[in-house]
Amino acid sequence: MSLPLSPIKCEDRKDEQQHKSAWFQFIKSIATFKGDLTSLTAPPFLLAPQSIVEYSTYWAEHPGLFVLPAKEKTAEKRALRVLQWFLSTLKHQHASKDDNGKRKKMKPLNPFLGEIFLGKWVDDAGTTQLVSEQVSHHPPATAFKIWNQAHGVKLEGHVAPKAYFSSTINIERKGYSTMHIDEYDEDHCITMPKVHVEGLVTFQIAPELSGVSYIRSSSGYTSRIDYSCKGWLRGKSNSFIATLYRDGEEANPLYVLEGRWSDLYTVKSGKGEVLETVNLATLQRTPLQVAPIESQHPLESRRAWKHVVDAISANDILAVGHEKSKIENAQRALRKHEKILGQTWERRYFTEAEADTMAEKLSPRSKGEGADIEERMVWKFDEDKYRRIERYQRDGVKSPTHARFDSGVGLVELVELES
Repeated sequence: MSLPLSPIKCEDRKDEQQHKSAWFQFIKSIATFKGDLTSLTAPPFLLAPQSIVEYSTYWAEHPGLFVLPAKEKTAEKRALRVLQWFLSTLKHQHASKDDNGKRKKMKPLNPFLGEIFLGKWVDDAGTTQLVSEQVSHHPPATAFKIWNQAHGVKLEGHVAPKAYFSSTINIERKGYSTMHIDEYDEDHCITMPKVHVEGLVTFQIAPELSGVSYIRSSSGYTSRIDYSCKGWLRGKSNSFIATLYRDGEEANPLYVLEGRWSDLYTVKSGKGEVLETVNLATLQRTPLQVAPIESQHPLESRRAWKHVVDAISANDILAVGHEKSKIENAQRALRKHEKILGQTWERRYFTEAEADTMAEKLSPRSKGEGADIEERMVWKFDEDKYRRIERYQRDGVKSPTHARFDSGVGLVELVELES
């Protein structure tokens, strides 16, 4: 039953000043907070109308680039194409503004355990499919698989973000992903860079990448990407330098890619010859196709968060807090119920594994590169689970349905959905 709520609009100058005041109070609170900032509740006006579980979509917004490595005949060129595909995933994932130039709200919704997101891209590359699931809540972790069967390319992995405050908001993304190319039985292990937030004082919030990330292939090639940002006197925002080299020969790169991950970059040979200039800003993204909300499984992200997202879109702060609390309270009740019964939540598409031998082999630290996959958990896509669900759907076996699925993923509903 929903409470009758009067919408509180946030459209005038007075509200803007209130937002700034609330923002600085929030900054003061996180500056003294010890622990993972992802556990804190952000002011409603900062909330983005999407859950973190949707962020896996950024990996394949350009399906043509996603499958391009499979078309190259040499391992060296495949490694280069994997690096270029990876660079194409960074712009929209970390953009501070949307395609219309409007500033984005930067705090995504924290997924609940078991939340799923399903979609696909259909274009000249064929059909590229996505399955994403929140496999852990403490600590938070999202597992995903993306694959294009026609080209024999698949990407699997998980991301476990951890945020902390040190001069600014910093986000470490533990975990890794592995791209596999069937035709060559080749793997590419990918780590993610750190993120920090700029513009806290000016209220012009923008993510920036820093540190180093790696892509290591089973064919003997490594890409190292160094990220930098605008300094006080020099440099540009969103900058990077990437070198691709044979393992053990970092001093003799085969390719050097340099520029901005949000704009232009050049591809040079190891001898400095410019081979290509890439304009990331002009890349056209293939629209993601998802089922209508009324046809989605109750655990699918956009259905579960629908009333929260509607309230965010309406700038109704009171309704945002109310609908969001319903989900959070239902989750607490479910965890308590599971504890009483001695049960744990059954993941729908993924299964926890003891180890990932290939990822450990391709870990940069295993080759003395000074970085690691920083792995404490391993989640693998479970083909048996996926095929069983497909069979149920094909045979018309459905989960319990409801005339109106309320925000909150109710306790009774979730207990039923476990079976």
